[in-house]
Amino acid sequence: MSAHPQWDIKRALRVARLFHFVCGVRAACVMPFLTLYLSQLGLTAPLVGIIMGIKHLITAFWAPFGASLAKSFQKRRLVLLGSLLGSVGTSPLMILIPYVGKELEANTCDVVNNKMASTISPLGGAFTGNSTWASKSTSDLLTWVPSLAAQREMVETSSIQKGLANSSVQESSYFVGSTEDARNMTQVLQSTTSGVKEVTWQGALKMGSTETSLPTMGIAPTNTINLPATEQYTGALNISAEELRWAFIFALCFMMLWEMVAAPLDQVADDSLYEYLDFVDATYGYRSLWIWRLLGMSVGVCSTAALVGQLDCYLRSQGPSGVVYFYSYALVSILALLVSIAFPIPVFKQWEPSNKTLKALSLVGNSPHLILLAFTVVLVGAANSIVQNYLFWYMKKFGSSELVMGFSVALSLLGEILLYPLKTILLRNVSRMGTVGLGLVCLAGQLLYYAFTWSWWSVLPVQILSAISNGAFWWAVRASVEDMSTPVTERTLMTMFQSHFYGGGCSLGSFLGGFVMMRYDLPILFQMCTIILMVWLIFFLSILMKLPREHKISYSKLLVVEANDTSDSEQGMEQDWLVKAMEDDHFEWKG
Repeated sequence: MSAHPQWDIKRALRVARLFHFVCGVRAACVMPFLTLYLSQLGLTAPLVGIIMGIKHLITAFWAPFGASLAKSFQKRRLVLLGSLLGSVGTSPLMILIPYVGKELEANTCDVVNNKMASTISPLGGAFTGNSTWASKSTSDLLTWVPSLAAQREMVETSSIQKGLANSSVQESSYFVGSTEDARNMTQVLQSTTSGVKEVTWQGALKMGSTETSLPTMGIAPTNTINLPATEQYTGALNISAEELRWAFIFALCFMMLWEMVAAPLDQVADDSLYEYLDFVDATYGYRSLWIWRLLGMSVGVCSTAALVGQLDCYLRSQGPSGVVYFYSYALVSILALLVSIAFPIPVFKQWEPSNKTLKALSLVGNSPHLILLAFTVVLVGAANSIVQNYLFWYMKKFGSSELVMGFSVALSLLGEILLYPLKTILLRNVSRMGTVGLGLVCLAGQLLYYAFTWSWWSVLPVQILSAISNGAFWWAVRASVEDMSTPVTERTLMTMFQSHFYGGGCSLGSFLGGFVMMRYDLPILFQMCTIILMVWLIFFLSILMKLPREHKISYSKLLVVEANDTSDSEQGMEQDWLVKAMEDDHFEWKG
């Protein structure tokens, strides 16, 4: 049957590998840097958390439901093409989100290219009172200082000099230096605002009586005032609350539309390929396709980050840096659209029992091991979402470039691939639930390490632990689900863990993480997550020791029972080679 063109397995696997690789590149073009782009628009941490939380909710529940609808109406090919084509049209909408500081952003690239040498030296002397300020890059300062003025008062260049001279005493807690340092700062501002409409210094920065709260950069002064975080942010930077509200509304609407279109793609492709291969008993190549996706993500995240520094100034006329993310995403989506035309999709309707989701939920409710595993997956999803949302903000605070951020993601992905040959040894020697606990320990260690990060490069060494905290963790979860589920509900149950439980945890972590950052700093948030994971690990191990050990279905015992019903010879049954082989397999799994 495999000789028939419809069942060309080798060709189907080649197309599937290419499709997963391209989709990995496509996802890595924008997703790791999405929250960084939202912060550059002026959105605070709680607003970014709400946007990302709703995004994860849509992915968790709409993707499986959309895939089920596509299968019921036999429209999988149409859904694949429509999802990719819709992504091309909806992703660039994020560039249209309104933001503050349009006057400065139009000329930032020219300033950085022409004035970099003359601005670095004054910055080092002007911000001697705070090491965080001293380490900020020139582009961050250019985005922060004149671009956030809401009064838009047009004055001459001399007004900036007067504003600096008059406010030097009031702002001594932020700008510590001599009179020469103030002159250097004046020269920096004059050089960066050439050809731009000038604004009054007092109108742009009202720091004398209001706290400067910069949640997007993780900077907070020592003299805090008990004000709501949003009022501190909008008041200190003089951003209109109306402008911030509209930017949030547009970002939320565009993100929801984009995710509704793009979410069903992976689930539809996954189900189609599995059914295509399962019909001819060729699922041996299905389990290794995730490697190609990780390779694509590693290539995509590094190449896109490298293009940002080279092409961003040429592609954007006005707006924050990062438009290259969305242009790259759209271009790779077009390439994936071409590959999806040849993607293997079965033309038959495979029979499956109804109410599989209800049966999977019933199986989880009746198994204490699966309940414990489900709560663990939710907590891991919450912790991972906090890292994905805000780690790049923390690296940006220390002056990290997008290329370093992309390299840190690639290290974690390549670590999973390199650990894969040791998968069987790890699961056999440590056990499945033991590997789950080991993943929790590594994830807690990563979060604790992030809390005490001291520079942009110090993040890189700990990324290798993601091979265990993410890769080995999910291998153990999948093996446990396969052993505790029936053949009918195996894939449905695994989809429930990956989509519903993990996606729900990511949504919960995004919501709570943003509001915790509104009250505390990011290192404190990482420390809180570490404590929660370690407390849950102790609870997880203590409960696991009291639960009866779960075993997979023993088909050898079923054969023995069936044989005893038809024959009274037990000695002959013990010599059955099939029973012995299955008993040996069960003993090896148990050991």
